[in-house]
This record gives sequence, structure tokens and C-alpha cells, in this order.
Amino acid sequence: MVVLLRTLVLPALSLRRICSIKMGGTTEPSIPNFVSLGVDNSRKISSGFKFSLVSYNILAQVYVKSIFFPHSPSSCLKWKARSEAVLTDLKSLNADFFCIQELDEYDNFYKGNIEKHGYSSIYIQRPGQKRDGCGIFYKQTSAELVQSEEIHYNDLVDSVAYSGDSNGIERTSGILAKEVEASNDTQNKNGEDNDGNLDDLRLRLKRDCVGLLAAFKLKDPSKHVLIVANTHIYWDPAWVDVKVAQVKYLLSRLSIFEEVIRDKYSCKPSVVIAGDFNSTPGDEVYKYITSAAADYDGPSPPMQLHSLYGAHGGEPPFTNCTPEFTGTLDYIFLSDACWLKPVSLLRLPGPDSVDVVGGLPNHHHPSDHLPIGGEFEMFTIS
Repeated sequence: MVVLLRTLVLPALSLRRICSIKMGGTTEPSIPNFVSLGVDNSRKISSGFKFSLVSYNILAQVYVKSIFFPHSPSSCLKWKARSEAVLTDLKSLNADFFCIQELDEYDNFYKGNIEKHGYSSIYIQRPGQKRDGCGIFYKQTSAELVQSEEIHYNDLVDSVAYSGDSNGIERTSGILAKEVEASNDTQNKNGEDNDGNLDDLRLRLKRDCVGLLAAFKLKDPSKHVLIVANTHIYWDPAWVDVKVAQVKYLLSRLSIFEEVIRDKYSCKPSVVIAGDFNSTPGDEVYKYITSAAADYDGPSPPMQLHSLYGAHGGEPPFTNCTPEFTGTLDYIFLSDACWLKPVSLLRLPGPDSVDVVGGLPNHHHPSDHLPIGGEFEMFTIS
């Protein structure tokens, strides 16, 4: 979800037009479709098994207030309309794996309503008073869950308290000034209270963010093992150091998890990381994960990853669209395993698409984020 304090500059004038034109009155939902990436000319042999994965921040209902979304028709913000629209989106996308962020009402609504369509799921709720979390839904006919772990980024607090290690967090006077300014708004859309000493690294790291790691045996002839990670990184654009610390912790845990799965099942699993990273292409979080930018000279991550969309034509112009901010925050990252090949991408609307005019949520899209995803085929080297 977009926060009131979003200070990032809009990517281009054409994107700003999205939120400057009044929305139309049509109420039909807009469901994206998968678009083929073309013919593969490499010397690979298909196993014949395909699966799809979609990542979607569905906007937790606890954050849906008219004061935060004054541009949205009030009828689009009501729980019954939004929840049914989200279900319609998910059923229409029909992915083998869904990585969902800002998932609330899991036990009361989403779990039963999604699982009755042939899915199983795992879920982690944010700690404290937070009511949303991250979930992974997977088709029972496509995969078998063999192992999972929860990630609580609040664990970073202990590493600072006991060892004095800042996990590579660097502070600058400029960032600190923005943090102090941001702390003046104690009622942001994430329901957080930033009162306290922002120089206290432990306080800064306790953001109640979470993630999931899950290993699946795909139900293809080779029973290939796939690791799926789903996460939601801290929102505040001024707290870059906290975001980087969380992503470093995520990849560190993921690297250990991958090694455990590799040893346990005598395999080299493929890895897919999906989520809302609350970071734009080219910033420190993105550079660290991909380590692909020419101007990145920091430490390398513990595994080599590339962006699904970035490697196939570039990141979308936006995955989040409101009058306060329009840009790309959501990503799917892949390991460089040669037997997992993307064959199609979920097409997203462009800046001139009528279904995003005026900003989200609207009658076409029940969240302020858009779903992203890909279809993958299992290959072997000939």
C-alpha cells in the first residue's frame, strides 16, 4: 500500500497523468493475462511441465480508509466488494503459486475461499497489533510442500543488542533528517507509531515485517525442488538502511535454507523470491539483490539473482498507482538455475490504460498494487 509520506519522485510525466484524470464509471474488473516471451532457441529439452507464479499485494482491509484513498470511489473500499474482487482476480489468474502480501482475514475469509479451489496454503501474520501478513497458496496438483520457515525481521534487533553489529546499516545526516521529519506523522497507513529515539538502532529495526520460505517438490517427472520466498519489506522511503538490512537478512536466511534443502534432498533447487520490496528499480535494495548495476560496489549477496521482468524487457513502469506515488515496488527474483525458464509474463497496464486512470483501488483493481507473475517451464540441458 502507498503511505502518506511517500517522497519518491514519480517516474515520468506520463505516469502522473494517471492520477490527474477523473475515473470513468465502468465497474468491470480488469484481469491481466500472460504474454509469451517467444521461442527458446537454446539447447534445452523441455520436461513438459509448466507452472505459474503470481505475486500480489492485495491491500489489507485494515488499511483501507477513505482518508488514505480519497481518489477511490467509496464503493470500491468496502470489504465485501474488495474481498470478492480479490477472489475474482485470483480465480481468473489461476496460478499454481500465489505469493500474497498484506493478507488479512486469512482464517476468516481467504484461506477457505481459496483452498476450496484446490489450493493449500501457509501464512505468517505480522507480530504485535498488526493484522496482516504474508501467505503462499499452492495448487495441490502442482506441488507438495516439504519444508517451510518463517522470517521475522524483528530478529535483527537481537543481533544489534548482543553483538553491536549493525548488519551493514549506514547512517547519513541526510537520511536521519528525513527520518525525524517522517516521525512527526505517527498515524501513517501502516498503523505504526514512530515515536521514540530514532538514533536507537534497535527501535529502528523493530518494524514488525515478515516473510516466508517454502520448499516444494514439483509434481513433474523429475520431482524438481522449488524454493519460494514471499516477503513484504518495510515501507518508509527514508529508511533505506532498514530496508537493506531486512533484504540482507532475507537472502542470508534463504541461502542457509537452500543449503539445507539441497543436502536433505540431494538436489540443486531453483529459487524464486517474490514480494513487495517497497523499493524502486535502481535503488540500494534493488542493486543489492541483483548486484547488476555498474555503480554498485557493495558486498555481494550470498546468491546470484536476477529480476524476472528486468531480464525480459525491463521492469514495469509501475506496480503501485495512487495520486501520491506511481512506480514499481513489486518484484519476482530468480536464481540462475538453467532448468527453470520463464516462458511468459503477466502483462500489466500501461500509463494510458483506462483501468488505472485516477489511481487505485478502483472498480477495475481492488488493490493499490497490481499483480505481477510469470509462467515457467522445466528444462534439461541436451
